[in-house]
Amino acid sequence: MRPCSLPEDSSSHSPHGGSCTKAQTASLALAALGIVYGDIGTSPLYTIKECFHGMHAVPVTQANVLGVLSMVFWSLMIVVSLKYVVFILRADNKGEGGIFALLAMLRSGPASKGRYWPYMLLMAAFGAALLYGDGVITPAISVLSAIEGLEVATAAAKDYVAPLTCVVLVGLFMFQKHGTAAIGRIFGPVMILWFCVIGGLGLAEIIAEPMILSALNPAWAVQFFSINNLHGIVVLGSVVLCITGGEALYADMGHFGRLPIRLSWYCIVLPGLLLNYFGQGALLLDHPDMAFNPFYALVPKLMLYPMVVLSTAATIIASQAMISGVYSLTQQAIQLGFTPRMHIVHTSSQAIGQIYLPTVNWMLMIACIGLVLVFQESSRLAAAYGIAVTATMAITSILYFEVLRLNWKWPLWKALPLLVLFLFFDGCFLGANLLKIVDGGWFTLSLALAILMVMVTWRDGRAILARHYGHMRMPVDIFLRDIAEYKPQRTSGTAVFMSISPEGVPHTLLHHFKHNEAMHERVVLLSILATESPQVAPEDRVTIEDLGQGFHRVIARYGYMESPRVPEILELATEKGLPLDVYSTSFFLGRETLLTTGDAPMAQWRKTIFAFMSRNSWNATSFFNIPPGRVVELGNQVEL
Repeated sequence: MRPCSLPEDSSSHSPHGGSCTKAQTASLALAALGIVYGDIGTSPLYTIKECFHGMHAVPVTQANVLGVLSMVFWSLMIVVSLKYVVFILRADNKGEGGIFALLAMLRSGPASKGRYWPYMLLMAAFGAALLYGDGVITPAISVLSAIEGLEVATAAAKDYVAPLTCVVLVGLFMFQKHGTAAIGRIFGPVMILWFCVIGGLGLAEIIAEPMILSALNPAWAVQFFSINNLHGIVVLGSVVLCITGGEALYADMGHFGRLPIRLSWYCIVLPGLLLNYFGQGALLLDHPDMAFNPFYALVPKLMLYPMVVLSTAATIIASQAMISGVYSLTQQAIQLGFTPRMHIVHTSSQAIGQIYLPTVNWMLMIACIGLVLVFQESSRLAAAYGIAVTATMAITSILYFEVLRLNWKWPLWKALPLLVLFLFFDGCFLGANLLKIVDGGWFTLSLALAILMVMVTWRDGRAILARHYGHMRMPVDIFLRDIAEYKPQRTSGTAVFMSISPEGVPHTLLHHFKHNEAMHERVVLLSILATESPQVAPEDRVTIEDLGQGFHRVIARYGYMESPRVPEILELATEKGLPLDVYSTSFFLGRETLLTTGDAPMAQWRKTIFAFMSRNSWNATSFFNIPPGRVVELGNQVEL
């Protein structure tokens, strides 16, 4: 689904042009409820519970309840409503958002030529790696928290919570190969029901105990820390659970546009969340013994089992949104050169963003089920949650500041106060979560660092290979002069030689000519490049240069949200005057056998990892959608 173009919303655009009607805007806002707000919308299941019944809980006193609710309120207002909804959503890269969109904006501006660019690149990669950690924990903790509602109904259900959670997760991941179009239609209505129900349950308790509204005064949050001291900082690491999923507001902007996301937040999501959080606080003021699960304590006995079903449905939607986000993030990482090629399945012929990556899917499933089996309870798993979210938010704040300063030319006096305000909240939350490293936070950091190491190793390894082939590359004019002088035999047909670089003669062509001493009548040097934009218009995708003597250079450009497809490239080239038929053309691809015995400036263990990833990356034939019967692979050995 792509958003319509709105006059007040430059990030939203329609392939057909024109502005959104009110009905279209409402439809997009409804769809955003499931995709954008699934994660943050299910946070009431565990946030207040962790503050008063988790591993580092504080006593259920009036001052503590009001203090926690004050922190929850101001976190939602400053971090989500102000930082993301008002400011961060303005930083779109041709309609797309997310940490890689910020990186692409900076790369296309003066930042890429500055001395701090390598650090920005590393920060963005680390932020993406942290989001993978979030993608592992979110399905596990969300579904586990929902099914734990059975324990409120009967203690006999305790032993069945973890197995039932695993069954739900297995079913969720098994369904991914069918795409999300079918169940996507019910995401919005289910989430509307969810926010209405949790808001209504909270409102009933607020009416019974209106004193809880005094928590709107930030003085209660200040008093909370004066009472609890260092312990209060640890509890802040549980309060952060109320804003998990905030990054999805920005990452999913390209699917819906700013206005629908803002409408959903202010009209439905924020009121529902605040009413439920304050309702849980009001309940604890009168019934401190309900701290073991205040969310389900709000629910009347007759509604308990239906509420468990609704909660499970909401958490499945939250998990689905996070899983889809991880697929999208991986696709962007592949296009930007941070990860090896992987098998990408497009599950919808209408919606380009609906993709499925089998390798990522099964790895996520194994990790999620492993977490459930190891941690068993959402309270224990919550200790591992939060570090990824807060660290990513801090990185987003820094990169956003650089966009303000370098791309948009904001003066320092105007941009710096925003950075200070955002980093104050991000830093406090991150610092509080770092105190939970020994309780489970180590898992998130270890996973993120491992993914970062893989991403950086792949990027550096490909850079080494590019330099290696760059030294071997012959200038086109010299090669063509040799062809004209020696006049080799020309065979009928068209040969396409794929090359990473759009300059010089690819080594596959030199390798082929060296051994066969013959050349096709028409030779195409094809380079597929990733751009800083999320999408490239079909009319701008292909450029053709006639090099003479039957040689042509074709450069195809794809956005980091798109998958390259060679048949499409040939069709576009044909429309531009270079007739090419995929079924009468031979494609020559290079395949390297990497040896780790060279003197490249990379640690031996990283060379080994890079060689392993290169051997197991998805083959170029399938990745670029080339008919396998038309491919010739030319192998060579490269010492790293």
